[in-house]
Amino acid sequence: MGSKDALLALSTFPDEETARNIVRQLVEAKLVACGNILPQVESIYRWQGKVESSREALVLFKLSSGKYRLFEEKLRELHPYDVPEILCVEIAQGSPDYLRWMAESCAIAEGDPGFFDRPKK
Repeated sequence: MGSKDALLALSTFPDEETARNIVRQLVEAKLVACGNILPQVESIYRWQGKVESSREALVLFKLSSGKYRLFEEKLRELHPYDVPEILCVEIAQGSPDYLRWMAESCAIAEGDPGFFDRPKK
């Protein structure tokens, strides 16, 4: 995995427990190599015409670009928000050893634990 194949995705969750549950499912499914949970951030945002604020958990996901579509699909399925924050940026540079670990951690083969049975397209 070159750095152009590595992504950092961000998403907020209503609480740490929800974030932990979803991160674990995504790691077990090999859709992400890692999810770092920052247990409490304050978010101020406009929602349905009002300025709101809430305490949320922020997750930093590390994944390979080839997994992004499936990652986003599964995160939307698992996420409790109507409009979940899913932002993604390419990692311009990084430790080659860490990038290699990310690629290996996201590698999945049919029959692996966590492989989602999907209809073939």
